[in-house]
Amino acid sequence: MPQARFAPRWSALSAPALFALVLAGCGQQQGGPGGHGGAAPVSVAPAVQRDVQEFEEFTARLEAPDTVDVRARVAGTIEAVRFKEGQLVRRGDPLFTIDSRAFRAEVVRLEAQVVAAKTQLDLARADLARAEKLVSVNAVSQQEIDQLRAAVRNADASLRSAEAGLVQARLNVEYANITAPVAGRTSRANVTPGNLVGVGDPVLTTLVSSDKVYAYFDASEAAYLKYLRTGRGEAPPTVQMALADDQGFPHTGKLDFVDNRLNPTTATIRGRAVFDNKAGLFTPGLYARIKLVSHSSKSAVLVPDRAITTDQTNKLVLVVGANNIVQPRPVKLGALLDGMRIVDGLKAGEQVIVDGLQRAMPGAPVTPQLLKVDDKGMPLPAAPAAPQAPAPASAASK
Repeated sequence: MPQARFAPRWSALSAPALFALVLAGCGQQQGGPGGHGGAAPVSVAPAVQRDVQEFEEFTARLEAPDTVDVRARVAGTIEAVRFKEGQLVRRGDPLFTIDSRAFRAEVVRLEAQVVAAKTQLDLARADLARAEKLVSVNAVSQQEIDQLRAAVRNADASLRSAEAGLVQARLNVEYANITAPVAGRTSRANVTPGNLVGVGDPVLTTLVSSDKVYAYFDASEAAYLKYLRTGRGEAPPTVQMALADDQGFPHTGKLDFVDNRLNPTTATIRGRAVFDNKAGLFTPGLYARIKLVSHSSKSAVLVPDRAITTDQTNKLVLVVGANNIVQPRPVKLGALLDGMRIVDGLKAGEQVIVDGLQRAMPGAPVTPQLLKVDDKGMPLPAAPAAPQAPAPASAASK
């Protein structure tokens, strides 16, 4: 029934009218979203050329210059923990106290032994002096003189042994008071009062220095060779650092160490930068991003980073060439500077598609809209299109 109803209407159209209707429909498709003549609208910006400073970025790990496992140097019972866990201490501040009564008693005993050894030495020297006076009258034999001289040497050795023991005993008393070997921040106390500790076991606490911090990073072989070739005769590169929550690279330090060989397994070489940490902003163990900025500059071509596209494994930019035809251009990517990417494979001034990449087909025409750029070459947002006035009611009815 529906076919019978509409068949007379289509059949009532003349052949010229039907052909005009088909042309009108084709014209609407061409003049729709694709733009005039079917060319897709895209936004383009020129590739810019300017002098830029070369830099390299790496991932780094923060470490303290001094990390000390505090251990007991004498065996005994812990009497007191004399620091708060996590506090900053200066070199020489007390950390733990070991019961030292036995060590002090040993000091007293060895002091008496030193006195006895001195007395014995004085007596041996006096006997030798009296015997030597009797040698001239042959009152003593040479054998007795030799024995007396040996007695003096033995007494002197006994005195020095007693004095050495006394020094060790006094050191034990000193070691019973465990102090901070370096200035820094303490960890938790692994031993509480009342526990018996041995020499070197266990670790009582860990102390890390906090006045500065090292950032260790691994550079590739290519970056290292570039550093060697461009860094000779120049000042060391400026080092900038950013933590995970930093915007940009707000912290500045200096490169102070490069290892003497590459790791053959990873083809990388270890480098180190040092940063001031008097404000306590950096904690050993944190990850950070490192930027090494060279003092030299070079001329480079840059395009907006959003203009970069990928074709399988190749990086491309789409250039609007002669007759507004899209030309894919393979490029080699460089560093990213404030949203602009250094590229190799383009010439300054070439029109690069930055918006509408999904509508641009290589070899097809487009309708380019040139965007204004700022002083760095970054495209500014396009002005919004003016709203179209509504069609008159009479025209709409037609």
